[in-house]
Amino acid sequence: MAFVKKVEVSYGASDPLVLEVQAEALLGILAGPPGMTTARAEECVAAAAPPEGPELSGHVVPGDRVVIALCGDVPELSHVVAAVTAQLARGNVSADCIRILHAGSTACGHGFVEEFDPTLESDTAYLAADEAGRPLHLARALVDADVVVAIGTWSFDASFGGRGLAGELWPAFGRRERQDELAADLARRGRRALGPWLAVQRTLTWQLGVASCLRLVWGRDGSLAGAAFGLPEDAARRAGRMARAWAPTIPTPADLAICTLSAGADGFGAVVRAVAAAARITRPDATICVATTQAPEPGPVVTRWRQGAALRPLVGEARVSGDRRLVADAVQTRFLARSLEDRRLVLLSGLDEATVEDLEFGFAEDPDALARLVRRASSVVFLHEADRMLPSIA
Repeated sequence: MAFVKKVEVSYGASDPLVLEVQAEALLGILAGPPGMTTARAEECVAAAAPPEGPELSGHVVPGDRVVIALCGDVPELSHVVAAVTAQLARGNVSADCIRILHAGSTACGHGFVEEFDPTLESDTAYLAADEAGRPLHLARALVDADVVVAIGTWSFDASFGGRGLAGELWPAFGRRERQDELAADLARRGRRALGPWLAVQRTLTWQLGVASCLRLVWGRDGSLAGAAFGLPEDAARRAGRMARAWAPTIPTPADLAICTLSAGADGFGAVVRAVAAAARITRPDATICVATTQAPEPGPVVTRWRQGAALRPLVGEARVSGDRRLVADAVQTRFLARSLEDRRLVLLSGLDEATVEDLEFGFAEDPDALARLVRRASSVVFLHEADRMLPSIA
């Protein structure tokens, strides 16, 4: 009798799903690095220091106006901030000279943090110009500060084929119009839009004089796997090495990929990133199954494309509309189409059967449907929190 391995799949339900896989069919169980929470996470951040140069307390002097700039989602946020403010206190910076400002797609939900509003032009200030001579504005609090401590994650986005946009000062702390321009450019040019974005990001970081950058790496289940502090490029380089556990390899492409999403993942965008990750390690005619208890309903651009409308005109129509939600949906559609190709997508989710079948995706009514998929597959790979992963074939 062939050896059978039991694989536990935690997809948000109260009880994890346990699937039995023939040993010869199992290509890999992929997961990110283990991480730290609460006091251990705080200790990790406190211990982060550059190989050369002073720790954070050496970057400030008494009386400095310091802004802690939180870029996007941050793991163990309250403990990260506690560690940073403690180091600033060791540098004799008083609490009333420290301002904590957050920018991102959603509010971070902590009362001690101010939310930056990109629609208020009065809250931004001119900092530099791009290569075309157009003005670049950044949050006024950052421009006026004596010291900016930039805190953000370093993470992968398989839709981009590498590093993601999360955790960056730009355009999160820029004006809404420039955020919209980047989204429209991503819809129009896809990954090619990333080069100009990176050039602007470097220009603004240099003009702002950021010397205190804390880069964080996600661990499993929303924990903190690592922290790197220093100059922006140095901290990013070291955090990138820490994040390599999110970029595992398998020996050959799989016929079936079973994917879960990270806790609090951002709706259908997380599904798109998970599909992009699974597409990197599956055959062109493979099945990708995303299992989640959420109901990540796609927008109208994805829906119309799945119902047979041509992709290019749809994306162009969304861009011309100027509607932020339609443009974001167009970006998701473009990346989903690129990744999915002829693969079959199956959803075990909070979406109802009619919605899923209207999209011409496979509908998994219950966990038993996944078990049947696994039994029929000649090769299977599991991706836990696939939306954070960048796997590849060895």
